[in-house]
Amino acid sequence: MPEKVVSYTEKEHIAVVTLNNPGHGNWVDSFLSQELMEACLRINENPDIYFGIITGKGDNFCTGSQLENLLASGLSLSAALAKMNGEAVRYEVAAAVAMIEKPVIAAINGAALGQGLEIALSCDIRYASEKASFGFPQVAAGLMPMDGGTQRLPRLIGKGKALELILSGETIDAREAWNIGLVSQVISADELMAKTTAFAAGMAANAPVAMRYVKEAVNKGCDLTLEQGMRLEADLYFLIHTTADRTEGIRAFQEKRKPQFKGE
Repeated sequence: MPEKVVSYTEKEHIAVVTLNNPGHGNWVDSFLSQELMEACLRINENPDIYFGIITGKGDNFCTGSQLENLLASGLSLSAALAKMNGEAVRYEVAAAVAMIEKPVIAAINGAALGQGLEIALSCDIRYASEKASFGFPQVAAGLMPMDGGTQRLPRLIGKGKALELILSGETIDAREAWNIGLVSQVISADELMAKTTAFAAGMAANAPVAMRYVKEAVNKGCDLTLEQGMRLEADLYFLIHTTADRTEGIRAFQEKRKPQFKGE
């Protein structure tokens, strides 16, 4: 086990969080759960971070929870639980990712299975390597998604396709994930991080307060009626007019220069 199973770096307003236990497929255990939640908190608490990226080390993004992986290896439930030394088996890490206030991209470099797919779903945008794969294999082991998968997936790709994917336990490739709207882009493996970082850098040049409000309007609005969502959008729009970033944006336009946003 490496000293840190989640690595965290910051550069030019972008935080990169890397699931870093490739020997175990970057599986979710108590160590990764705690460190990932701490990384999410760091992003929220640092006003100098405008954008986040979550990716995996090695050949996998995240192959699911420790329990899911042990069951997939052929162990019985009792044997898997015994191997885990009585540890809790439910870590709600996707909720921590979803609570990040800044926009977050999942750079999915390999397999995103079970709880690993749930982590990807909790991000705002998903870019996939051509080598990536996706699936919810839990039903075959007598389990079910438990970190938001049954709720976030149908909201993204529709109820029928989501049920088909979850009930069948089928694993799909990156191209099929793009076809059904699960990911926004499919990128060659050697360019995934460069293109993801370039996109994040371009977005990080925009007003960070406005980006946070856009994320809030879209995410909360999806669970509201159209009329309620329009009111939320209007409220956030008027709030933007009270920010220093809005004043700087207007001044920069008038002075024909690049704005220097501060997230205030």
